[in-house]
Amino acid sequence: VVGIGQDITARIAKEQEYSRLIDTANAPIFGIDLNGLVNVWNRNASKLTGFASEEVMGRNLVNEFITEDYKERVQDVFTKALNCEETANFEFPLVTKAGVRVEVLLNATTRRDEHNRISGVVGIGQ
Repeated sequence: VVGIGQDITARIAKEQEYSRLIDTANAPIFGIDLNGLVNVWNRNASKLTGFASEEVMGRNLVNEFITEDYKERVQDVFTKALNCEETANFEFPLVTKAGVRVEVLLNATTRRDEHNRISGVVGIGQ
């Protein structure tokens, strides 16, 4: 039996730092995977919407948190980002936990994994 190992300590530390930066950013930040399911939801997004990250993880962002009149447009922005066509300053409404509509100005960016494969979209709002 032959085993080959690799020290990934530095990579893990970098990923943890990245997660801390996102979570403590002074802007709402959320991410979706290739299926549109929420996989990033920072503290500011929680503060804005009233939803804790545990409540939104794995749920479909467009279907469950975007007002009906904007679902198609928001999905189009995410689809473009998944095709490396990023969008800046796109205004759309999110529905809060209290059912209130809040307007968010969004920059949607393609997200890639450690092998540079597209893994989803990250949205940074204002």
